[in-house]
Amino acid sequence: MKLIAVAALIVMALGLSQTSGAVGKNDPQQVSRPRARTLGLSFGVLPTGPLNLITDVQGVKVGHFTLIEGESLRTGITAVLPHGGNMFLEKVPGAVAVGNGFGKLAGSTQVNELGQIETPILLTNTLSVPQVADGLIEYMLSLPGLEDVRSINPLVAETNDGWLNDIRRRPFGPDHVRAAVEAAGAGRFETGCVGAGTGTICFGFKGGIGSASRKLPESLGGWTVGVLVQTNFGGVLTINGVQVGKLLGKYPYREQVEKDPGGSIIMVVATDAPLTHRNLRRLADRALLGMARTGGYGSNGSGDYVIAFSTHAGCRIRSGGELLVERPVLDNNAMSPLFLATVEATEEAIIDSLFTATLTMGREGRVIEALPMDEVLDLPGTKVK
Repeated sequence: MKLIAVAALIVMALGLSQTSGAVGKNDPQQVSRPRARTLGLSFGVLPTGPLNLITDVQGVKVGHFTLIEGESLRTGITAVLPHGGNMFLEKVPGAVAVGNGFGKLAGSTQVNELGQIETPILLTNTLSVPQVADGLIEYMLSLPGLEDVRSINPLVAETNDGWLNDIRRRPFGPDHVRAAVEAAGAGRFETGCVGAGTGTICFGFKGGIGSASRKLPESLGGWTVGVLVQTNFGGVLTINGVQVGKLLGKYPYREQVEKDPGGSIIMVVATDAPLTHRNLRRLADRALLGMARTGGYGSNGSGDYVIAFSTHAGCRIRSGGELLVERPVLDNNAMSPLFLATVEATEEAIIDSLFTATLTMGREGRVIEALPMDEVLDLPGTKVK
């Protein structure tokens, strides 16, 4: 009865104020929730960056376009920009790692073939990848200096928000893509039920956008690693080693497959360390270990992808026609601290996506509850400081 009453209140709220295309904002009818660290949780041993967000990596910008319309559309676009300039004229080294390949990541093969990223990274829902990729191409071709360009490799990733969102409507066009990219900024940004995380579900609770960062001490290079995630996957939710999902009674196969444990997660890893494609690929692989720490296991229906890039100014790739190019390269022996930073930041970003997400009602009156923070915090062992 309590759930029905809450759902009824949401319906009333939507009837009074329907939100369409709220850029960079959550549904105004929702109450924001605190991040995990605000409530006393911590993860790992390395210190965070100043904001504990991917934007702690110098140059990185994040923007959202959130679409909440009527009772059926709960979706959006999230844009991650490695820098604020023209990405095609100043490409960045990048790599894509695949945990389980049940997904539609446009542009990934060229990234791994050439080792570079030439557009903003956009996240959206599964069936909107073609529309968003087309909008990204149109946006890039409109930029000064690209008048004669005949090939653009849009990098667009997805998870399937079709349980809460009427995914078959495929509502996005070039203006929505432009809105997400132009909304991108440095510093703080919204997490939880926003952008590409508006309609996602994680571990049986409301998922969304999460982010975290780690700052290495100067003795280990002083580099920063930041992670942004779009969580929509399943498993046995684990926080600081405690099987929270089991204790709360939400996990796969509880009653002969109570719910489909599939889903997907997109992890975006940024660093200011001077890395080549090869070591960015190794860094991306470590993000999958962070996912595993939270209880994800890469089910058959889960698309588990990582996109990694370096923002180091000396590593940018400019088309100058040189036959020999010299760029700074971090030695293999300096990689282990970055690996640990990636694992820790990914783990925390996933948990943060759950803590900041709110109860959401979507198509056909379906309701997904938010993670019950009070119950989680009361479990022994979750609050590790």
